[in-house]
Amino acid sequence: MPSPRLAWRALLPVGLAAGLIAALGVSAGPSSVRAELTSARAASAAAPQCPTSSLEVWLGLGAGGAAAGSTSYPLEFSNVSSTTCTLYGYPGVSAIGGGGSQLGSPAGWDSSVPPSTVTLAPGASAHTVLRITDVGNFPPSTCDPATAFFLRVYPPNQTASTEVPYSFQACSSAGPVYLHVEAIQPGVGIPGHP
Repeated sequence: MPSPRLAWRALLPVGLAAGLIAALGVSAGPSSVRAELTSARAASAAAPQCPTSSLEVWLGLGAGGAAAGSTSYPLEFSNVSSTTCTLYGYPGVSAIGGGGSQLGSPAGWDSSVPPSTVTLAPGASAHTVLRITDVGNFPPSTCDPATAFFLRVYPPNQTASTEVPYSFQACSSAGPVYLHVEAIQPGVGIPGHP
């Protein structure tokens, strides 16, 4: 006869599975759970990429996260349409001067966060982290410092852009990469924001 301790351990996985099924509101067996998961995956896979026109792009300003010679801000992408869509990969970001022209090089990609598909229901948000390097770190002759007044942002895999008002010091010469972005991540990137 097995000990009560062994019998309890043998029943634990069964109890956990039953609890999960009850919590999910599934009254049928494992095939029903598989069907629910498959249909959820299919719905996510069927959602189209978010076009620029479906997104409000905004910069989560505040103190920003400072590191040696740079400041990081969450760059937010909110779905303002009535349909679910997806984002995958890196946005295109560049600094724009007073005349509307791009200042220096576009943002480089920070690969510290691996890309993954983010599904945005209507009203939901995703974010990337935008790091702006202090252009004083570059020799003035290679940077040619200038004031940027906007960020031009291309959502991942889109050819239409939007502009986000933000004034900061940029390099007007191509070469120094003073902007970096991470891959799109789920949720709002502002610490403590719901």
